[in-house]
Amino acid sequence: MAWFDCPGGGQVVVDGTVAYVGHMKAPHGTTLVDVSDPAAPRRLATLEVPPGTHSHKVRAANGLMLVNREGQPADHPPPGVAGGLGIYDVSDPRRPREIAFWRAGGSGVHRFTFDGRYAYLSPEMDGYVGNIVLILDLADPAQPEEVGRWWMPGQWVAGGETPSWPGRHHRCHHPIRLEDRLYVSYWHGGFVILDVEDLAKPRFVSGLDWSPPYLTPTHTALPVPFPLRGRRVMLAADEDVAKLAPGPPSFLWLVDITDERRPVPFASFQVAGVDGSPQPPYTGCHQPAERITGTEIPVAWFAHGLRIVDIADP
Repeated sequence: MAWFDCPGGGQVVVDGTVAYVGHMKAPHGTTLVDVSDPAAPRRLATLEVPPGTHSHKVRAANGLMLVNREGQPADHPPPGVAGGLGIYDVSDPRRPREIAFWRAGGSGVHRFTFDGRYAYLSPEMDGYVGNIVLILDLADPAQPEEVGRWWMPGQWVAGGETPSWPGRHHRCHHPIRLEDRLYVSYWHGGFVILDVEDLAKPRFVSGLDWSPPYLTPTHTALPVPFPLRGRRVMLAADEDVAKLAPGPPSFLWLVDITDERRPVPFASFQVAGVDGSPQPPYTGCHQPAERITGTEIPVAWFAHGLRIVDIADP
């Protein structure tokens, strides 16, 4: 139908008639594109980011645009530059206006979701090893306020905890909210389900860590918002990077969470022609589209492109 020439994107979201593209490498930050006529996309505005950072994730709702800032490719932004979350007024998408910048620690914010009021982040914070779960209230977007946080026991080294894993292997990739639960991918820590009925006190419900014996980290924990054959199901995508050892490519898991206290993997999907032999990184699964509207789920598969996976019969 059409195409739009721009630097590579780490995320594309659409709100109304505007597509927001978060770019992978500085100086390119975020591009806003008018898609009211899908056959003729048109650039509205572009934001840039400082050298040594990137802003590869973006969300938009209720006239607000949120973008991350993270050190890239280094673990920390360069001196004098903070990592965190930028909050913009995009009521006029031709002129994005920064309202506030929420500062994180360490490398900044890796990824997040946003429901129009609360942002669910994976920032690095001072005193912790690796990214944690943090909830921001943006009722007043000019004054973002932390509501609550959660971390895997062992991450809070400033509080005397000692991790049982090497380096930053167990860290929050990003949380996804459905009703009063957060479904959180935790890299080589698998995934966790958190009760956020009280946002100030996220409470651990359950989790599952299959790395090892499986070699790739968990990128996305995505609940299906409707029953499948009478069961509640979550999709878990392992990302084909940062393997614990040479091995086969990552794939998509289906997990039964009908009893959320005892999640049970029961099915998986791998593209045809990929066997269990060791493969180079970026061969296997990356992530599913996070807006589920039916049983046909778009899933990005790195070297194997985009796949549409039908989960009607999970």
